[in-house]
Amino acid sequence: MAVDTADAFTAQNIVTTPPQTLSEVARATGTTFILALFVTLSGKPCAKLVPIEAVEQLQDDGVGFAGYAAGHMGQEPKDSDLVAVPDVSSFTPIPFVKPGLAIVHCDPHVEGRPWPYAPRVILKETLKKASDLGLSVNVGAEIEYFLVHRTGDGALTTADTADVSRQPCYDARDVTRMYDHLTEVSAAMNTLGWGNYANDHEDGNGQFEQNFDYADAMTTADRVITARYLLSVIAEKRGMKATFMPKPFSDRTGSGMHLHLSLWNEAGSVFPDGDDPKGLGLSRTAYAFIAGILEHACALQGVIAPTVNSYKRTGATSTSSGATWSPRYATYGGNDRTHYLRVPDKNRVELRGGDGSANPYLAAATAIAAGLDGIERDLDPGTPGSGDSPSDMLPMTLLHAMDALESDPVVTGALDVAGPGVAEYFAKLKREEFFAWHNTVSPWELDHYLTAF
Repeated sequence: MAVDTADAFTAQNIVTTPPQTLSEVARATGTTFILALFVTLSGKPCAKLVPIEAVEQLQDDGVGFAGYAAGHMGQEPKDSDLVAVPDVSSFTPIPFVKPGLAIVHCDPHVEGRPWPYAPRVILKETLKKASDLGLSVNVGAEIEYFLVHRTGDGALTTADTADVSRQPCYDARDVTRMYDHLTEVSAAMNTLGWGNYANDHEDGNGQFEQNFDYADAMTTADRVITARYLLSVIAEKRGMKATFMPKPFSDRTGSGMHLHLSLWNEAGSVFPDGDDPKGLGLSRTAYAFIAGILEHACALQGVIAPTVNSYKRTGATSTSSGATWSPRYATYGGNDRTHYLRVPDKNRVELRGGDGSANPYLAAATAIAAGLDGIERDLDPGTPGSGDSPSDMLPMTLLHAMDALESDPVVTGALDVAGPGVAEYFAKLKREEFFAWHNTVSPWELDHYLTAF
């Protein structure tokens, strides 16, 4: 729940620098080791640690991985290696983690071609489609997370044992007790030039959010992955775990990953229009973009809320604070956080359906594809604030979301944009995940049924 600033999306901050090779930028920054990193479809960060002595080999040839061993990458043990090809524009020194360490985000290739199951490749192809329409996409991301301990019996407890109030959101005392962690993360973000502008306690006990400036869609997706890595390792230094699990506590608010989206062309932002009859200050293009996302919302949830646990966040009926802050229906409105799409100002829309388990590349790619479909078809989202009918209701479980995804050619097309088979593979994985959970006997079932009959 970031504090909004009316001019947050009114200008593109583009800095032009001379192109450099990976070797040049690594040596110029005093880097001694590089994490050559990519993420799987499920969002797992995979990397090899490459010494500076081998940077030219990384630059020229990439680095190989057994794709099946890495995780959900559409490969079998017999398949050719994934070769992670570094994108020098993503090079990020992180000496505050380890002296001389840096990250470079990579595009997996197989036999010399971009691998269609690679999330970063999927987003690249989606952005090319936007470019073909004369549009570029800026994205801001809000990352919410909990700081916890896990006891010997597997139970979760809040890392700060004094964080127990019924409504802890924004509590200055809770923030101050986590000062060392929050300020170390903030300093890291600012050292990287991300523009950290707020660090706050969220609605759940032990829940925090640290905000940074928006950027182009690819840069923001890379930063989300880097931020999750940084939050995890910085928390571990203090004996805590940072978790992005959507709903780690039954009685607390879940963790979202809200995406702020805006479209630009050569003249500037295409969203504002002072003559808007609907009253939100938006253009016809902006409303069509909104309508596209709303039309594909149920399928989109399968990507931006991609776990069994996700639907315990969006399906929550109550929390200890009294609000869930999670949308139940595919609606839109003005500066109102109960909607699936919030319009905080005339320059952007906020997609609130996603959560901390979402893969940022896939989330951005599918949301953009849905919005572009609305533009190409000139859809109208109707009156702001309308909705909440049964037909607008979001999927209740991951299984329902997969049904919606598989029947939606726009969202499946977005996953298959770099090559066929990805959407089918993704849906199969998620169905297997659902039934693995469904086939596990839970403590709730024992409590309710053991002696009930």
